[in-house]
Amino acid sequence: MTVALKKSDLYSSLWAGADELRGGMDASQYKDYVLTLLFVKYVSDKAKADPYADVEVPDGGSFDDLVALKGKPDIGEQVNVAIRKLADANDLQGVINNADFDDPDKLGRGKELVDRLTKLIGIFQDLDFSGSRAEGDDLLGDAYEYLMRHFASESGKSKGQFYTPAEVSRVMAALIGIKPNTPKSATVYDPTCGSGSLLLKVADAAPNGLTIYGQEKDNATRALAVMNMVLHGNATAEIKQGDTITSPQFLRGTELQTFDYLVANPPFSIKSWNNGLEHEYGRFDGYGRPPEKNGDYAFLLHMIKSLKSSGKGAVILPHGVLFRGNAEATIRKELIKRGYIKGIIGLPANLFYGTGIPACIIVLDKENAQARTGIFMIDASKGFTKDGNKNRLRPRDMHQIIDAFVNQKEMARYSRMVPFSEIADSKNDYDLNIPRYIDSSEPEDIQDLHAHLKGGIPDRDLDALEPYWEAFPSLRSSLFKPLRSGYSELVVDKSEIRSTITDSAEHEAFVTSSNGAVQYWWNAHKTLLQGITSTTRPHELIAELGETLLDAFRSRPLIDEYGVYEQLMTYWNDVMHDDVALIMGDGWDGAARPRQTIENKVRKLSETPDLVVGAGRGGVKLKMDLIPPALIVNRYFAKEKAELDALAAVVEAASQAVEEFVEENSGEEGLLADAMDDEKISKALASARLKAARYEDAKSGEVKALTQLIALYDAETIAKREAKEAQVKLDEVTLKQYAKLSTADIQSLVIDDKWGGRMLAGVNSELAVLIQKLADRLNVLGERYEKTVGDLDAEVEALSAKVAEHLAAMGIKR
Repeated sequence: MTVALKKSDLYSSLWAGADELRGGMDASQYKDYVLTLLFVKYVSDKAKADPYADVEVPDGGSFDDLVALKGKPDIGEQVNVAIRKLADANDLQGVINNADFDDPDKLGRGKELVDRLTKLIGIFQDLDFSGSRAEGDDLLGDAYEYLMRHFASESGKSKGQFYTPAEVSRVMAALIGIKPNTPKSATVYDPTCGSGSLLLKVADAAPNGLTIYGQEKDNATRALAVMNMVLHGNATAEIKQGDTITSPQFLRGTELQTFDYLVANPPFSIKSWNNGLEHEYGRFDGYGRPPEKNGDYAFLLHMIKSLKSSGKGAVILPHGVLFRGNAEATIRKELIKRGYIKGIIGLPANLFYGTGIPACIIVLDKENAQARTGIFMIDASKGFTKDGNKNRLRPRDMHQIIDAFVNQKEMARYSRMVPFSEIADSKNDYDLNIPRYIDSSEPEDIQDLHAHLKGGIPDRDLDALEPYWEAFPSLRSSLFKPLRSGYSELVVDKSEIRSTITDSAEHEAFVTSSNGAVQYWWNAHKTLLQGITSTTRPHELIAELGETLLDAFRSRPLIDEYGVYEQLMTYWNDVMHDDVALIMGDGWDGAARPRQTIENKVRKLSETPDLVVGAGRGGVKLKMDLIPPALIVNRYFAKEKAELDALAAVVEAASQAVEEFVEENSGEEGLLADAMDDEKISKALASARLKAARYEDAKSGEVKALTQLIALYDAETIAKREAKEAQVKLDEVTLKQYAKLSTADIQSLVIDDKWGGRMLAGVNSELAVLIQKLADRLNVLGERYEKTVGDLDAEVEALSAKVAEHLAAMGIKR
């Protein structure tokens, strides 16, 4: 039986199951086993669905043949045979048959090896990839990347360099300027391609695709790249093995082959770059030779030489290439003079696997290089989020980089066009270190001595909050009044600052207007969203939504359009992407249908049900992937939900009454001391003690207390029973409602209530954060200058006088 899963569940369950079977094997080795099996499963499913699939699956070389080997004592040897047959049929020798499935040192011996391989095959067995599409949004290609990212993270500094983070790859793809009409024949080249993820992101940016070339020094990593190309529908890509500097594989005679586009993330500052170098292929002519023990410029000059006269590229290099001296300074000066460097983007530290040092993207462009008059620089080093032990670019960070560079948009403390005259002057002398040209530090929060001496808040500090005063024109005068020239004072208590802001008519109007802008934008895309079918391209769908959302908020005051964009993209990555994939696979009606939860011990997958109908073993656990029960309840059963909430409040009050009564009557002298007797009180204990207490003294205070406590327990039990019965009834009518939904109902619940509701909430949360920042800043200013130096002196004098008084009373003279 095959299982349809949301992407997020698929990825996490594959990783959890595979990682558990790894044992003590290094992740960098184990990935070859997992990714090879993933590849075999994928091509086998595709071949079943499409007789013209890119990969031929011969008899004895399919995933079904691997399944037939489960539990057999010679499973390792026979898996090797089957995979070799698949490799031979498709000229994939040295690509998919590198991992030895009969290696006792890595997989164990005897039964241990048999059990491990049997379970490993089982992880993929019940998945179905026959519907996974190469164009636009490929399930398996994305799963492959997910696993590679995790293996890169687990592999340590020396072995995690085969993968460039997807966020950086997407930025680089956008920076090189691929046009919508770029033909498939246009070439893209990565001279240090690793597992190929960077190349694929660039090809993905071209609607027609690109002709892909790549070279990778490590043969096992080259194999990953070849598999990655096939999984992403680029089986014709040429990925060759060899050292790019000493043995470049793409040649035309004795010259380096040239390409239209180029991207690369070469190894940083490699010391042995020229070991065995016999032919320079003209790479260093006119520039000088890179230093013997640092290969950064060797790779950069190889890329320059590999670009056509109108070629464009983007390369990741350590920050040192921007400012190091001697031979590198000579090369850098020549590159600047020739105009080949179009832009430089400084990235946050700790983005890349294998190194924690900060890096930069250098954008290369040979087209009209001689006419170039400057270099566009961006300091994006502060835009990131923490992700485990690494940093990661957020969607807002990615888009801001792309927006600034593509539109050459200058932003304070972030980006500017730096003219060659400034770069070449005596002060800078062709040093490209970004802080020389962009000061990204936040303005210093200056203490005002006059305000400390005489009181008041400096108008200079209030003027710095001008975007708020523009959004709420009368707010400043509601909060402050002039004190003297250049200074103002608060006219409300500090505790009332936030409420003064949020209770104002202007704030209410701003919220209403912002919500209206979201609603207008969302309504404009309803037809697009209703039209989601199996042919939808999710990347294009979210790109359309994202760009138009940015446009809708770009001209609006105060709210940062990139913050709103982040709300959309976070929701897309967390929920909406999965929803769209379900609709594409099953249609609107099928995706909305409740299903039983999946339990898979092999793949470590255990779904939490959204609804349980029935009790005990006969209860049915249901999952509602597209439409959670809360959406049905909110729209169709609001009255029943309100009644249930009221019953829940009764339960809460009854439980609290029990707790309070026990608290009041516990302790050594309490009326319940004997009943508790070092045990936590319960109805059973209270009832047992009541019998004994009545026998001892039927009229005692303990008997009255226990009787009252049992009554409270009874009230709690009744309340819980009534609430549970109401919940069961609500669950039953909610489940029945799913069967009554029309396609229009489903679309409205998803598009309006689920997706649209989340976007409204997201924009309001952005505004709430902005208002909190304003309130916090005004509180800081109010507290800072609340007391003058004179006030503090007076307090000190008063306290000193009190101390003197007390000392005198004690007979001590000062």
